[in-house]
Amino acid sequence: MGTAATRVSVVEGDITRVAVDAVVNAANSALKRGGGVDGAIHAAAGPELQAELDRIGGCPTGECRITRGHRLPAAWIIHAVGPVWRGGTANEDSLLESCYRTAFALARRHGLASLAFPAISTGIYGFPKDRAARIAVAAVLDELSRDDTVTDVRFVCFDAETAGLYRAALAGR
Repeated sequence: MGTAATRVSVVEGDITRVAVDAVVNAANSALKRGGGVDGAIHAAAGPELQAELDRIGGCPTGECRITRGHRLPAAWIIHAVGPVWRGGTANEDSLLESCYRTAFALARRHGLASLAFPAISTGIYGFPKDRAARIAVAAVLDELSRDDTVTDVRFVCFDAETAGLYRAALAGR
């Protein structure tokens, strides 16, 4: 399978166009269509996504829920509810790390080999991008070192600045 680091890549692009087993959505706790990544995923997946999410209900911060991919190239969507940044005093680091670990648990449970992650919580939720990148990379590499179920992880970043931060975090490991 290769080392954990060889199974991770960073790309700049549109997560709604990535052909992987599951894309991870930066969702809100109500699992209602929001802005940013969440809005783009909802728009690309179609109205069936919200109908499925409405049947699930909400999701606590730090956890994930899984749905079908509907009209996306990905067969599945893992909805991760990241923390709102409150200055680092409200357990934000642990909650963000938990998003990645919970996504891996769902991937294993569903036999998913490839995942695409956005920069969870770094948009309107205000989590510092460099800090989020370090937490994400550390959690993903640790999860990949645990077993070989997931063979391909992509951090799909919306812009060059964010992609650079994820590449730097990966290079620093």
